[in-house]
Amino acid sequence: MERLHRLSYNIAMFRLAHLSDIHLGPLPDIEYHQLVSKRVLGYVNWQRNRSRFLHDSVIEAIVTDMKAGQPDHVAVTGDLVNLALDREIELARLWLETLGEPHDISVVPGNHDAYVPGALDRVCRAWGPWMGNDVEIPVDRHSFPYVRVRRNVALIGVTSARATAPFMANGFFRSGQAHRLAEILEATSRQALFRIVMIHHPPVRDAVSQAKRLFGIDNFQRVIRRHGAELVLHGHSHLPSLHWIDGKRDPVPVVGVAAAGQSPGGRKPAAQYNLIEIDGEPERWRVKLSRRGLTGPAAPIAELETVDLYATAALESAAG
Repeated sequence: MERLHRLSYNIAMFRLAHLSDIHLGPLPDIEYHQLVSKRVLGYVNWQRNRSRFLHDSVIEAIVTDMKAGQPDHVAVTGDLVNLALDREIELARLWLETLGEPHDISVVPGNHDAYVPGALDRVCRAWGPWMGNDVEIPVDRHSFPYVRVRRNVALIGVTSARATAPFMANGFFRSGQAHRLAEILEATSRQALFRIVMIHHPPVRDAVSQAKRLFGIDNFQRVIRRHGAELVLHGHSHLPSLHWIDGKRDPVPVVGVAAAGQSPGGRKPAAQYNLIEIDGEPERWRVKLSRRGLTGPAAPIAELETVDLYATAALESAAG
């Protein structure tokens, strides 16, 4: 953490775009020997459900609108692929190259990126430039949490991804990673940085079903309560959500987002992304969350909701 240098507060507003659950398709050609264990179920689910509602054209529209807003950085909170096939992982790497330079994109893996044993290791090798400390290459599963400092913002990437049994999509946040996250939060707090923690699974209760929940919610929330953070971003639920957890001084907003590849007509909201504008200085931060996305099959991307997060946090604190 000695590499972090104290920054001046006289820095222009920082604009962060947040995407998640890309689920790039269509699936590449699959050989029978690849359809083992959990992949059989995932393949059937894709053919019956996901292939109808997850489309590249939707992702392209979302990304085009996002780039037009000229964000300073992009956070991608997991599930770039579906079955974690080698060809999918490579195609996702090529997609990340079109999204932007590794310096400007920060990624954390999701459960679909670690779909079967060994997949997370391959993902780390392929996507390492987009999901590690600027000075630590190569990246592996032990590189998390990582931290990147961009102006007065610390982007902290946590992994909850692990291969699970069929019909399960749980995440895991264990004590070792909790200890390392605590150290990073303390170091970046001393630097007076706006700390954003990125994780795939929502670190709050009842956000998803038991088969999809995060094991280690208590570990995560304990770290935030003791060491603080300014914002938590997640994916996984495919919902534009806003929760609150206790921080060291004030409630911390926990923001989810709809799946970036979801076309209209499914059970979950159509594709969206978050645009987060960060301004101010410690104890006087100003944060505006804008949700932008599809409003219909032939409708353009539009602003769907705007929330002043820290004004809302003050109301939450008063109500509590």
